[in-house]
Amino acid sequence: MGRRCWRQRVLAAACLGAALLLLCAAPRTLRPVFGNRALGSSWLGRERRSPLQKLYDLDQDPRSTLAEVHRRRRDLLSSACSRHTRRQRLLQPEDLRHVLVDDAHGLLYCYVPKVACTNWKRVLLALSGQTRGDPRAIPAHEAHAPGRLPSLADFSPAEINRRLRAYLTFLFVREPFERLASAYRNKLARPYSAAFQRRYGARIVQRLRPRALPDARARGHDVRFAEFLAYLLDPRTRRDEPFNEHWERAHALCHPCRLRYDVVGKFETLAEDAAFVLGLAGAPDLSFPGPPRPRGAAASRDLAVRLFRDISPFYQRRLFDLYKMDFLLFNYSTPSYLRLH
Repeated sequence: MGRRCWRQRVLAAACLGAALLLLCAAPRTLRPVFGNRALGSSWLGRERRSPLQKLYDLDQDPRSTLAEVHRRRRDLLSSACSRHTRRQRLLQPEDLRHVLVDDAHGLLYCYVPKVACTNWKRVLLALSGQTRGDPRAIPAHEAHAPGRLPSLADFSPAEINRRLRAYLTFLFVREPFERLASAYRNKLARPYSAAFQRRYGARIVQRLRPRALPDARARGHDVRFAEFLAYLLDPRTRRDEPFNEHWERAHALCHPCRLRYDVVGKFETLAEDAAFVLGLAGAPDLSFPGPPRPRGAAASRDLAVRLFRDISPFYQRRLFDLYKMDFLLFNYSTPSYLRLH
């Protein structure tokens, strides 16, 4: 992360008369932050280097291979934003709803569902002292309970500004179609509860299956993958309401071309990237929950290969166009299992 890049930081300001946030370049803190001058009051009395300062220091160390990996990812994201985005609308406070705040450690985490976000929420609860022991012991419904972790959207523009300038900002992403396949499996094909089937599955069946049985129309329990994709491509879907967060594009949830992310973690390197962030946060001994990377990554790809095998090249291309920005911004290659030509 060059000095020039580190002298630019997102600045949020309220536009008078409208609940909008204007994001532009602004200086950011480059030196250690002590007390509560920039971080929360929990830092008072701790002469401790912020995660942001630690990352800056690592960037100056040529021996830090992981820091170099994340610097390259930032540079690739910045270049992709320059090439592929045009003038964008102003951010509204609600656009920051997915950015979670850890004032105690100076962290901002934008969560993307189906990219280990449940486990990241568990870890943030453990870091904040809301729970003791192994983060894996926290039930998923508690990790996702509203209000357990503050959102950046809940703060005033001045408080948003302060945190964006001084905190380490990170997100985790995943190969877009593998994430989509996981969302289909966990929310519609083999869900933990029937809520998604009743809300979305029934709607998909009613709209896209002309001679559906009454039971399927009511329960939405047997949605096929092709029907799910047709629902995503149907213009009526996004016209009626925004995509659900589990299949919304990562760039639409986290706005990486308008918010600067210091660490872009990936599902494919989850263990290493999570350990890197926890080390910056001053919690290197906290173990990130989750399966070993090779097993998790292989299962994710196998599921996507199997589900997309029966999707026609025409619909594969249309779906790729829909999720194209996630492929471009986060440097994912076109999956080899697709037949786009």
